[in-house]
Amino acid sequence: MFLLAARPGSTHWWRSALSKALPAPWGRQMGNGGASFPKSNWFDTAPLLLALNLTQTQLMFKTALATLILLGGLNDLTADQRTDWMKDGKWGVMTHYLADLKAESDHIEMTPAKWNELIDHFDTEALARQLKEAGAAWYQITIGQNSGYYLAPNATYEGIVHEPGKCSQRDLISDLYRSLHRRNIRLLVYLPSGAPDEDAKAISALDWRKGSYPNREFQTKWEAVIREWSLRWGEKISGWWFDGCYFADAMYRSPQPPNFASFAAAARAGNANALLAFNPGVNYSIISLTSEEDFTAGEIDIPEKLSIRPGSDGRVDGAQLQVLSYLGQTWGVGKPRFSADQAVSYSRKVWDQHGVVTWDVPSQLDGKLSPASLPLLRAIGKAAQKIH
Repeated sequence: MFLLAARPGSTHWWRSALSKALPAPWGRQMGNGGASFPKSNWFDTAPLLLALNLTQTQLMFKTALATLILLGGLNDLTADQRTDWMKDGKWGVMTHYLADLKAESDHIEMTPAKWNELIDHFDTEALARQLKEAGAAWYQITIGQNSGYYLAPNATYEGIVHEPGKCSQRDLISDLYRSLHRRNIRLLVYLPSGAPDEDAKAISALDWRKGSYPNREFQTKWEAVIREWSLRWGEKISGWWFDGCYFADAMYRSPQPPNFASFAAAARAGNANALLAFNPGVNYSIISLTSEEDFTAGEIDIPEKLSIRPGSDGRVDGAQLQVLSYLGQTWGVGKPRFSADQAVSYSRKVWDQHGVVTWDVPSQLDGKLSPASLPLLRAIGKAAQKIH
């Protein structure tokens, strides 16, 4: 790769071989109009301009654009490097903030207007303070699930389904990022791999068939929906956890897209270094579903049954070992079913194999974590700090 510089008002350019790391003084040298660049590195672009039928300005623009694309690629990390922050962080928290769940638990009649009201009053700062106090390294939240209500705008989804208001007007994910980023807490998002099961209109519009079907029309549409969110959020999102990948052989293993590769590309459209996990369902012997994922989905409901292959050193077929379970009575609801000591013990079982763990806890209407879960989360956080 070369660093290029142009002398103002001249067809002469300067070039020099360049490693991936830009030398610190280069910006200051550029300000000298080329005076500090060795004469042997200057070359005349006039013949090139004539051959390409370009003006000097056009050539500079096209070269700059190509350079930006190239430099952008230098920031892409390998699969191992992408998960370093997760391995170092050791643990995180998840909440299921879902329209149908809130309607049932808080006795609310859910409508698009009510959903937008709830999202507007979600207190991202209060939640971030709780997570920071507990010591969580990341926070994972549901974008949506079965009801067809989502907590961020998506024009692609609304253009397909035509149900105005079910995608919130407030971009809660972007607001969450601002509150979490100030406290060095990463943000991950959860999304099902299928259409919302309780929304018949969405199921029809998205061409979704539940079961072992190729669902190629659906997957093409769903990847477009995911791509819009990914481009909207960019590097605000550190990872995606896709639920319900139960029909992987039928839906994602085709050599032609849509497949796992196109699925992953849609999710990484805005952030090439976003971590991905594809959930095959509850499996107590943690598995990796595809080489496209960076960390295991790791869903379990009974931590005592967890089985981790000895000597895995925190990797499962190349993916970071990650386990996800819940502290409440089930996903998103209920008082803690474990004591703080039990929660720490289950976490240590994963940490001892160089894995990481995410604990789901109930949330309140304003987005804050349930008070009953806080002592357990603080205990897990203190235990994680003692691991070297």
